[in-house]
Amino acid sequence: MASILGGILLILGAYYTMKGNVYRAVMVYMIADVCWIFLGIAAGNYLGVFFIVVGTMMGIAAFVKMHCNAMEKKLRHNKE
Repeated sequence: MASILGGILLILGAYYTMKGNVYRAVMVYMIADVCWIFLGIAAGNYLGVFFIVVGTMMGIAAFVKMHCNAMEKKLRHNKE
């Protein structure tokens, strides 16, 4: 059940990303990560759980950085 819910949440997050709602997309991805953590624990894949937790923490840090307007708006940086 968690894999189905996690997959649906990933699709929803991708939809929000395409629509430009990045904050909602990141929040949905964080909820999907919780599903993947439960799946990893149930399967006994603790190394996978470790990597999911680290990725989730990095995602939360990026969300906070976006929320505080501390992130660059452009992907390309002009070096002069």
